[in-house]
Amino acid sequence: MKKNPNTQVRFRLFKYICWLGYGLAFLGCLGVLLGVLHIFDMQIFSIGLSSGIRIIGSVGVSGCLLSAVGHAAIERHLI
Repeated sequence: MKKNPNTQVRFRLFKYICWLGYGLAFLGCLGVLLGVLHIFDMQIFSIGLSSGIRIIGSVGVSGCLLSAVGHAAIERHLI
């Protein structure tokens, strides 16, 4: 059985999505940690009624979701 060349491209794409998710999760966690330690002012990210820690935390959550989607696609052979 021949391998489809698109399979390799999709596999690489989902690997990059996983790594992008890792990076965003790391930046979100680092931002929250630095903000809690008062090294970084989180209020510069406050928009409207949303506080800065909520915006920085959502970056970490979106990173976790991206990496979960990438891993699920690779694991379930959706590539």
